[in-house]
Parts: sequence; C-alpha cells; structure tokens
Amino acid sequence: MLKRSWFPDILIGDRVVLRRHVSGNLAAFMRWYADPEVSRLTRYQDGPMARPEIERFFQARVLGSDSLAMAIHERATDRLLGTCAFSQLDGENGSALFHITIGEKDAWGKGFGTEATRLMVEHAFERLQLHRIGLSVFAFNERAIRSYRRAGFVIEGRAREAIRRDGRWWDEVEMSILDSDWRAQLAAASAAARAGAGGAGAAAPDEEAPLTDPATGRPADTPSIERIH
Repeated sequence: MLKRSWFPDILIGDRVVLRRHVSGNLAAFMRWYADPEVSRLTRYQDGPMARPEIERFFQARVLGSDSLAMAIHERATDRLLGTCAFSQLDGENGSALFHITIGEKDAWGKGFGTEATRLMVEHAFERLQLHRIGLSVFAFNERAIRSYRRAGFVIEGRAREAIRRDGRWWDEVEMSILDSDWRAQLAAASAAARAGAGGAGAAAPDEEAPLTDPATGRPADTPSIERIH
C-alpha cells in the first residue's frame, strides 16, 4: 500500500488538471474500456473489457491505494478526459511504472496526454524524489511513442513480437526517463528561454515545432493508452 503522502491533492497544468478519482468516474471507465478502439491499445487480449472486469479494475487500481491514479480533466471545462497512474511504486529503489489513458477520443492528438505525463513526471522527480519511471507500449502505437518522447522518455529495449494484433506480430517497446534526464530537460528549457529573451524575433520559450504523422499530416501527439493486464 502506498503512503498517503505520495498522493498529490491536485496537479495543475496549462490545459489539464489532475485530481484523485471519485466513484462517479466509473461511468466514463465503462464507456472507455468497452470501446474497441481503446481496447486495441490497452489489452493483450483481443476485444473490449467486460463490465465486471472494468468494475474490478476501477475499484482496485483507480480508487484503491495500491497505485497512484489521477483523473485527467480539461482545465477550461473541467471535462473528464482520461486517467493516469503510477504503479509498482518502489520508494527504496526510487522507481515506478507509468500508465495513461485518454478515453475521450475527440481529445486525442491535442496534447492533453503529453501535458498530463509531464505533470506526473514532475511530481515523481520533484516531490517523490524518484529516480526512474518506466513504461511499455505496443510498437504499433507510434503516435504514443512520439508523445512519450516529447515528454522526455527514451526507448531502452523491446520485447520482440510480444503481441499479435491486426494479423501480425508486434514488439512491446520499453521506455524510461531518469531524474537526470528530467533535470537536463529543465536546464535546456531554461537555456532556451534565456536565449529567446535575448534575441529579437526569437520563438517563445514554450513553443516547439509540432510533430506530425507522415501518413496523415495530422499532429502526432496522441497520448498513449494504459494497457490492462
């Protein structure tokens, strides 16, 4: 069981707010995890989750204290967009696994997941004093991998052909971010801000060239979706 002090009351970003889940959020989980498009990215099993399975997952992993789960709300409207969590929090070794789901599909590709990920990473390294955050994602979820990279994660390995989907075998990609990676990012952002402030016509410090999906031309910022074991 996690120490209660590890749970933040609230994490506030520019566009999203993270809060503890409430029991009323179960209805959204029922809709999200029964969706074939969501289940394709979340599950080793082929097909959506059954209602009893969703209920058990919600009680144990979302409302329970064995993982640090937060609801992702759009800051402007307070709309519930998804969920993110740390599991297997190991204070002695300073590590955790990260998961995220943007369940509202009309919010995909708009950067909400990337900002939620950054808020959780900041909480992990600045407040929890963790050393490493890991995650895994299916290789066909290319836009998720790009979103994780934007948040500072790097690919460190693969479980080859770990899942069969769409009639073929796919790798499971392992990614991580260390506290030293995070602090290097902060230093680089600070240096870019100073350089931008000193040059006429320089880009604002928080501007960055958007990633695009070469196949569609759309932003490649769709956040990853948590896989349920």
